[in-house]
This record gives sequence, C-alpha cells and structure tokens, in this order.
Amino acid sequence: MAAHYLEFERPIAELEAKIEELSKLSDLNEPGAFDAEIAALRERVARVRSEAYSHLDAWQKTQIARHPGRPHFVDYAAGLIEEFVELRGDRAFADDQAILGGLGRFRGHPVVVIGQEKGHDTTTRIKHNFGAARPEGYRKAVRLMDLADRFNLPVLSFVDTGGAYPGIGSEERGVAEAIARGTERCLTLGVPMIATITGEGMSGGAIGIAAANRVLILEHSIYAVISPEGCASILLRDRAMAEGAAKAMKITAQDLIALKVVDKIIDEPVGGAHADPALAISRVGDAVATELDALLPLSPDALREQRAERFYAIGRP
Repeated sequence: MAAHYLEFERPIAELEAKIEELSKLSDLNEPGAFDAEIAALRERVARVRSEAYSHLDAWQKTQIARHPGRPHFVDYAAGLIEEFVELRGDRAFADDQAILGGLGRFRGHPVVVIGQEKGHDTTTRIKHNFGAARPEGYRKAVRLMDLADRFNLPVLSFVDTGGAYPGIGSEERGVAEAIARGTERCLTLGVPMIATITGEGMSGGAIGIAAANRVLILEHSIYAVISPEGCASILLRDRAMAEGAAKAMKITAQDLIALKVVDKIIDEPVGGAHADPALAISRVGDAVATELDALLPLSPDALREQRAERFYAIGRP
C-alpha cells in the first residue's frame, strides 16, 4: 500500500521520493553506486521527521490521530490478546460491528476486551461503519461488562471513534440512552477497567466505553466532547474553521493530562503510531499491564470509589 503523507509531512515525502528514485537508479546501474547518497538522505529524513513531530499543534495531532495507517482495535487485539474469542450481538436487536468485544488473555490475565473498529480499507470501513456505533453497539458493550462483573474479569477498552452514529435509525433505537447506560455500567463495575484512547475519542460515542479507573492516551491521540469540525459548525457556523477550533478546544494528550481528563500519556514511535505499529502496540501493552497490576488488588468497593474520585477530580486545581 502506498504511503499516506499528511500535509506537514510533505518535506519528508519529497526526501523519501528521492531515496526511491536513487534506489531504482542503483538497481538499473551498478548495485551500491548510490549507497552513500541514500544513507545521507535517510539520516536527513530521520532528522526532519523528528523535528516535525516535536513541534505539532492541535490540528496536526488531529490529522495524526485519524491517520489510516494507525493501529486499530483489531491490531491491538491481535498483538496483545491471546485466545481472543469475539462475542457478538446485544441480545435485543442486532450485532454492531463498529464496537467489537470478547474474551481473551492479556499477558496471562483473563480479561474482557472491548473496542471501536474503524476498518483499514473500503470494505472493512463499510463493515464497521467507520467506527461510528449504533445503540446496539453500546448495548453489546454493556452485556460484555455485565459478563466481566459476573465472572470477576478486568475490562480493557480501546477507544477510537469520531462519534456515535447519528442516523435516523440510531436515534429511533435510543442511541443517547444506550451511551448513557454504557457510561453508567463503566462507572458501576466492581472489576478493574482501563481505557486507552488510541486515535480519536470524540463525544459520548467515546465516553460510553471509557469511564474507567484509568484512562490512558497515546501521545498524538485526541479526546473531546465533540470533533473540531462539529465545534466549528455549531459554534462558529463554518466547518472550515475546524483548525482554529482544534487549537482552542484543548483536545491533545498534553492538554488533557493537565486537566486530569486522562491519567497517562503513552509515547508513540517517532513519526506517530502509524510509523511503527508493532512498537506502538507493545508500548500500549506495557502501559496497560502496569495499570492493571496496580488495580487488581483493589476490592470492588475500592474500585468504584477510586473511579468516582477520578472523575470528580477532573478540572480541579
């Protein structure tokens, strides 16, 4: 698949195009003839990428959070969860593939895992509705959390959505109520719950599976009550002002940890999680394991109390 470059990555794209051109010339002529030039260009690419990713604004981070090459839930499940068994359906209406979940083992611990899946190509994006869940997705998540509570299994959730699906059918079947029930169930669990914002966590569509004991976020992920485009459309009457809205909304991981909305930032590889998905997934696993080890000794009442205090503390000085 061809590399996908963001607007601010244009200098990197130009340098890598030169590397590709020199590599082809080397193959056509004497092998190794341009090795020194290629090595120098690769060093320059590394410097330019490091510099670009050390001075990102909120809009650039929004673009990275939405990068199509970023690891999705299916990648985290494959990389971190052993013996994963998907459980489908809400036992009421249908199975929503925008939210996936099931049982498995995380580094030896039996767990329930839940996550939003956007899809990687046209076919899977349609199948998963671009990560925009309908009511039955949140009701499935509640069913899985009920299962976790019944069998004393920790819950790991992976959040990556532009928001819940706002279509007519979704509204008719009570999407707001379903999200509220999901949020309530997160807050009342008697087992540890750890949520990780892996891409974009927008609106109630995110919080419905993210009201956890610990909320982690990847370095270039975003988390907010509404998308920058939605904010610009509603408050500024112009979606074209989304870039300015993103900068004003305090949606980056660095802003959110200062406000106590999230608990920990997970460093991404240089160039973002899409530059080295395997390393990004490994770092997420290490961070989740650390938090899980700290939560497992707590009683159900202590877990509920810790969770409540965590949310009461948001925004406090």
